[in-house]
Amino acid sequence: MSDHFTPDRPALRSWLPGYLALAAIWGSSFLFIKVGVEELHPLQLTLYRVAAGALTLLVVLAVLRDRLPREPRVWAHLFVIAAFGVAMPFTLFGYGEQRVESMLAGIWNATTPLIVLPLAVLVFRTERLTARRGIGLALGFAGVLVVLGVWEGVGGAHFAGQLMCFGAAACYGVAIPYQKRFVAGSAHSGVSLSAAQLLMAAAQLAIVTPLVAGAPPVPTELSPRVLASVLALGALGTGLAFVVNMRNIRVVGASTASSVTYLIPVFAVLIGALVLDERLNWHQPVGAFVVLLGVAVSQGMLGRRRRATVPATPAPAPAASAEPAAHR
Repeated sequence: MSDHFTPDRPALRSWLPGYLALAAIWGSSFLFIKVGVEELHPLQLTLYRVAAGALTLLVVLAVLRDRLPREPRVWAHLFVIAAFGVAMPFTLFGYGEQRVESMLAGIWNATTPLIVLPLAVLVFRTERLTARRGIGLALGFAGVLVVLGVWEGVGGAHFAGQLMCFGAAACYGVAIPYQKRFVAGSAHSGVSLSAAQLLMAAAQLAIVTPLVAGAPPVPTELSPRVLASVLALGALGTGLAFVVNMRNIRVVGASTASSVTYLIPVFAVLIGALVLDERLNWHQPVGAFVVLLGVAVSQGMLGRRRRATVPATPAPAPAASAEPAAHR
């Protein structure tokens, strides 16, 4: 086989529409959260969102004639993933967006890969820390400080809201390498594992939400605007978006599919500006650019691309494909 052989890449029209649709769906999720917390406690919003997403994926499972996992060990690991990958980050984004703009929450979501890497290296031992990755991490966290605007001082509701959004990204940073370490190698399909994960998260939230926030209002008591946002968050952002993401991975490979992470904050900023008339301070988009640059460096996306001699096996997606609604 020739050294210059490069495997055929799928045509753009076969994956680009789904790729852009996924970025738009996950980017708009921050708008829907902002609208949802107008009438719902963040925990109530998360409960409704997760329940709608779980029902959506159960329907997909039925259509595909797939089934939920049966092994207790898998469900035990999914309990942890549901807490750190669904219930806690979704709720923290809700709390955060009571204090900050939806577009800023979308920017903080982009920091997830920066948190995934050190935890994967130091705690779960699924990755190795190289000089390139170290430089990317340092650059990315410098961008975090710029987004925070630390020279303006700390404190206040807006700063607290940013920390809550960063905490949500940190939760994903725990869930993603944990899932890769303990669950990703199982024989179950991604849809099956995701449906089970959402069911577990719904059970956790059904217990915690009434104790902390009170019983959620019945859907008929919500305004049409908020009800539509909840359904969009659940059915689209937490349900069908995962199916689209899995198709993107199958068609174009995990590495390219996971790069949707770079477009999510772009859509979040555009939608927040156009729909909610939000505005950012100058340092927030600048910091977001530095964060994304750091992510790109740490993932090796800016290095010289090597010519393949054989069709490459797609590597596990670092952030965007590791959890169905994460960071969204």
